[in-house]
Amino acid sequence: MSDNENLKPGWKIWRFDQMATNVNVRIDNPSESGMEHYIGLEHLDSDSLKIRRWGTPSDVEATKLMFKEGDIIFGRRRAYQRKLGVAAFEGICSAHAMVLRAKPDVVLPEFLPFFMQSDLFMNRAVEISVGSLSPTINWKTMAVQKFTLPPIDEQVRLVDLLRAIERTSESYQEIGGFADELVRALLSDVLSREWPVVDLGSVVQGTQYGLSINAGADGQYPMLRMMNIEDGLCVENDIKHVDLNEKDFEAYRLVHGDVLFNRTNSYELVGRTGVYELEGDHVFASYLVRVKTDLEKLEPKFLTLYLNSDFGRRQVLAYATKAVSQANVNASNLLRVRLSLPPLEVQKQLLDEVASAKSAERAAMDRHSSAQEIKKQVLAEIGGGAV
Repeated sequence: MSDNENLKPGWKIWRFDQMATNVNVRIDNPSESGMEHYIGLEHLDSDSLKIRRWGTPSDVEATKLMFKEGDIIFGRRRAYQRKLGVAAFEGICSAHAMVLRAKPDVVLPEFLPFFMQSDLFMNRAVEISVGSLSPTINWKTMAVQKFTLPPIDEQVRLVDLLRAIERTSESYQEIGGFADELVRALLSDVLSREWPVVDLGSVVQGTQYGLSINAGADGQYPMLRMMNIEDGLCVENDIKHVDLNEKDFEAYRLVHGDVLFNRTNSYELVGRTGVYELEGDHVFASYLVRVKTDLEKLEPKFLTLYLNSDFGRRQVLAYATKAVSQANVNASNLLRVRLSLPPLEVQKQLLDEVASAKSAERAAMDRHSSAQEIKKQVLAEIGGGAV
């Protein structure tokens, strides 16, 4: 092991085939495998070792690979997606994955998945992938790759630390999910009460289609487009600009409280709605409809919350007309959408409660991001065996 010079005490360099076994047990007829679980690459989440979803062998055909509980399922196809998970059960998986099993004399089975999440390993995996459309790793090339590993006692320490970080990160992620569920429950509770049911057209001052004009990188005014609506708000992502005369600018200028409705998009995304609260001067594009609510009857954020909810989307999609790859809901049909109309004070109370839930969600996700950053720093330490 002359390669082991100039390393931290106890650290050694190993070929990957000395660290792990490539388990290549092929199943030619998945439906007759006797297994209950099928894992495809679509079931693996980037940068997450936890497998949260799966299919069944009857869902698929062609040859698959068998895995056992504790094995690592690593997406060898498009490795840049950073997909690998640790199996909590036995089953079969896509042949576009590798099934790997740690060699415990060299690397702890609990440590190897974390090591494979490191930039050191993932960058190497991308480098050795072959093919342009769907770059893929072959085992012979992976087997001879050399990596630096800490001694077993240091692996134990790192596993304990990384597991603690994972538990913390997952807890904050769950809190974020609970906050989202709380928002849905709050809205459902309000809508379940006995309120007048009205057409949207009876509680708005009017609607307006946006500008049919090409936008570019330069121009006087930023123009919001369909990708500038996120989570019920207008946002400045990938902003384009247009030049307008004063009359057109004033006609299409957005003011706080305007509601923008995405009238044309894919069927899954059409109808996304956001309230305009941005600073500065903005106009809006033709795939958006501006809705001005009657502020004595309807809070803009209540309308947005409703239209983005399952309740509102069912109403909106009932009026959607489908084309080859897009769907459209015109302004006239939008105004036909029915909604329960609580008194303004109830709308405002709900929006206050939703804002509190969203604030808690943001705080939890910020802490989740911080935990993930700490994990990344620890993973970087794994590649730090060389002095």
